[in-house]
Amino acid sequence: MLGLMLIGLTNSAPAAQFWKDLYEPQIFDDMPCRIMQPLSFNAKKKYPVIVSLHGGGGRGKDNEKQLKDWNSQLSEDQRRKDYPCYVVAPQADQLWNAEHLRKIKALINTLPSVDMDRIYVLGHSMGGHGTYIFIQLDPDFFAAAAPSAGSGLKSTEPFINPPKIKDIPIWAFHGDQDGVCPIEKDKEVFNEMKQIGGNMKFTIWQGDNHGVSGKFIPGSKNGVTYTSNDRCDHEPHFLTWLFAQSK
Repeated sequence: MLGLMLIGLTNSAPAAQFWKDLYEPQIFDDMPCRIMQPLSFNAKKKYPVIVSLHGGGGRGKDNEKQLKDWNSQLSEDQRRKDYPCYVVAPQADQLWNAEHLRKIKALINTLPSVDMDRIYVLGHSMGGHGTYIFIQLDPDFFAAAAPSAGSGLKSTEPFINPPKIKDIPIWAFHGDQDGVCPIEKDKEVFNEMKQIGGNMKFTIWQGDNHGVSGKFIPGSKNGVTYTSNDRCDHEPHFLTWLFAQSK
């Protein structure tokens, strides 16, 4: 079992380091990873898991750069009380692929008291594209997915295949002025989801560029959300929506 985290800090300890310390570092099958366990862990309960996939700026092996703004948001005390879960933040030095997914699944299997019907995956940029790829590689493993700016460039491989993922609840996010990962591919995915009866919500941050990774958890007034059809859960609050999804 993961060791219990010390919650006391001296007044001189920087707040940024405090929240990062909530994510316990380990190396699993040569993969750097940080794990935040549920607040007030109770072995008699079952907990969801959020798999957090960093973008290109988190690549490496230092086991720290993969912790992003949404990881900080998820570590806030009230959110941990309202949405108790594991957050698993692996680190990759290349695009997310099937071998990473294999290791992540094996790691999750070592965690105690996991609700295997509520494994979620989310990420931004390279991590958003990885989110699409992971649910495409194993559509039966994840209960929901949230890619932010994650459709990748049109030349990015592997390509997203909507028929493979149409039955997984997806909530995608993208800035309409994104010059790094243009929104057009995400629009293509969403439009195909509408045509084939997929389960996808799509929030467009109006006037925003690529740097929107801090918005999908708290939300923002400049977001406009579309749904592929009536099978989508219309819940407007992201974490409430996410934790309501189950296989």
